[in-house]
Amino acid sequence: MKTIVNLTLAAVAREIEEVLETYPHHPYQKAFSIPDLRQELTAHVLSQISNCYVVVDHTQKLFITLNSLPCSLDEKECIKDLIHREIENVWHKKEKELSHQIPEELDPGFAPSHWFG
Repeated sequence: MKTIVNLTLAAVAREIEEVLETYPHHPYQKAFSIPDLRQELTAHVLSQISNCYVVVDHTQKLFITLNSLPCSLDEKECIKDLIHREIENVWHKKEKELSHQIPEELDPGFAPSHWFG
């Protein structure tokens, strides 16, 4: 049985993860840990770049690595720039909705566990 595999999806997912690690945990990493928001970000990025597909046997699918996508250094940088732009676009589009889903983080000094030693 043969399967179509989108190599770009795996590469973009990895790049999104790396780019998000450069953002503050609150609110960006928390927001984009929400599966629907992560999917939206991924879809926005994938819709703006060329995708690469391969056809493999079901048994070969396990051997395809995330580095299988032939991509130059310039292309990777363009994808990273696009991810940064799309993080901001999606964030601003959903900012009101996210402010209800992700409460402000309190200063750890005000947490009840610190009150009683």
